[in-house]
Formats: sequence, C-alpha cells, structure tokens
Amino acid sequence: MTERVAAQALASTLEPVVREQIPGAQEAKIVAWQRTERGFSTETYLFELEGSENSGAGFVFRRPPEISLFPDYDLRRQYLVSKRLAGTDLPVPQMLWIDNADNALGGPYYVMERIGNAEAPSDFPSYHTAGNYFEADEQSRARMWWGCVETMAHIHQLDPGELRLDFLSMPRFGDKPIEQAVNYLDWAVRWAAPSLSPVMEKALSWLRANIYEPEHVTLCWGDARMSNILYSPDHSVAGVLDWEMAYLGDHEADLAWMLFLDWACSEFEGHPSLPGTPTREQTIARYEELTGWPVQNLLFNEVLAAVLLSVPLLRLSTHLQLGEHADITAFCSRRLEQLLAHA
Repeated sequence: MTERVAAQALASTLEPVVREQIPGAQEAKIVAWQRTERGFSTETYLFELEGSENSGAGFVFRRPPEISLFPDYDLRRQYLVSKRLAGTDLPVPQMLWIDNADNALGGPYYVMERIGNAEAPSDFPSYHTAGNYFEADEQSRARMWWGCVETMAHIHQLDPGELRLDFLSMPRFGDKPIEQAVNYLDWAVRWAAPSLSPVMEKALSWLRANIYEPEHVTLCWGDARMSNILYSPDHSVAGVLDWEMAYLGDHEADLAWMLFLDWACSEFEGHPSLPGTPTREQTIARYEELTGWPVQNLLFNEVLAAVLLSVPLLRLSTHLQLGEHADITAFCSRRLEQLLAHA
C-alpha cells in the first residue's frame, strides 16, 4: 500500500491526477496551493490551475487528518452528502471526484470546486472579534446570522429519503434516532479519552435518562454555524460547507449547536455579542417561524452539543498529552455545568 504523501509533496503528486480528471487540464499546473485554517477534522487545501481551460478557477482538496478526531470518520460519507445535496437548491460546492482506493497520494481524498468571491466568518479568532462578521455593519451582521438560520431551516425541510441519505442513520446504536445519538456519544467520548470528568459522566447519564421521541426526524447538518457558510460581499449566503458530522435526528440539534458555539465564542470568552447579532430568543422564534415547528427539546440538545464537541477536543488532548494544565474542553464543561444546573 502506498505511503501517505507528506503535505509538502501533495501538489506535485496530485497534479498528474488533475490533468486526467479535469477536462481541458491536460497541460495544467497546480498553482496557489495553500492549506486553509479551516478543516478542523479534515485536512483541506485550496488550489488553482494554470495553463488550462479552467485557468483562474478555484478548487479544494480534502483528505482525512493524520489523527482522526472521531472514531467513525468517513470521508466518503461527507462526499456523498454533498453530492446528493447538489440536486437541491442548497448552494453546496460541486463535487468533482473521490478516490478511496490505494492511490498515488497514499490514502482517500476528494476534490471539489471552490465557490469564488465568498468568505466564511472566522473560527479562530472568534467571528465576534475578527473577520467579515466583525467588520460588517449591524444590518449586515443580522443578515449573515439570519442567513445561517434560514439555511438551517431549509436543510431541515429536505426529505432525506428522496435524497437517498438513509445511510446517515446509525442503527447499530439503537432503534430510534435519539437513542442512537446518545449511545453513539457514549461510545465516541470514551474512545476519545481514557477517563471522563464527573460533569461529562453526569451529562451522559442525564441524556440517557431523558431520551425522547422527536416529532420530526430530519437531515441534521451536524456542524451548523456561520463559519460553515460562505458569504458573498453583500453578505448573502453563497455556499454551505462541511458535512462530516451530518446524521438523521432531531432538527433542534442543529439550532442548539449554533447557539452553543455562539455562546462559546462570545460570553465564554468574556466579551458580548457584536451589535446587530440577534438574541437567543429572537433566533429561536425565527427558527420556529421558518419551520412551523415549536422548539421543545433545546435543553437536551444543548447538552448533546457540548458532549459532542468534547469528542474531537478530548481526542486531540489525549493524543497531544496536554494533561490538566491545558484543558481545551473547558468551555464544554462550563456549559454542561450551567445547563445541568437547570435540568
């Protein structure tokens, strides 16, 4: 089996493959190759082609990280979700090809088109302190926020059966969606860390004791947040990204995830949300208006969100042997303490 190609040799190794795969690129050279700050759980590079019919067009190369942050990481799954969503009016990038076989790059990867002239809000540092959301005026910030909520609501109105997304179900973890989600989390978080904190154990026990039957089972984006949306210069939604964590479950999980991460990058970090950012209450009300569904299980799904995000962070902490002196899961634990105090 071919050894995994080092990052510095990726472009030169990929170039002959690109010449075969992309029409009109037989003499092309890869230029402007750069790794992005995006891709927490998937290694991501941007590139362009020179000397082809596609000169100036942008492309994206993605492959698994050297250290998987989830026990069931599956590059093909995220590729298939994007591929099948291309048949909707959701603005997802066009998938070009995937290679899961033993290949010259030494592992699975896929290539997709890049959506041009659009930018995602900052992850690190927080979009409340840097990037296009920070630099926008109040009206534009509201437009970006509502664009994310509207995108989320639109995703939840799609029919997973019609889109052939049934493979996102997790039957080995139970018979019903919420049971599956809780059992998956218990398995994943214990895979990520040899021992768990008391608040994490308490959260898992609380989730198990409060499993419910959702009124609507939908496609869940899994990583629903503004930083996974590309915005045009006029602050409208131009692209929807990152389906690594997609699954079938309660749609409220996406709303809870968005609210949890916004709390983490504003209140937890010690600064208020930027002016123009809609409140939690306004966001819930708007989501209910868009879907026609009352939000009934947000507390459960916020606890679920904080445990879920702990999985990659605990895995990273364990792998890097950070120990208790560098607790990168502190914000997850803090939020769990707050939520469970009112449970």
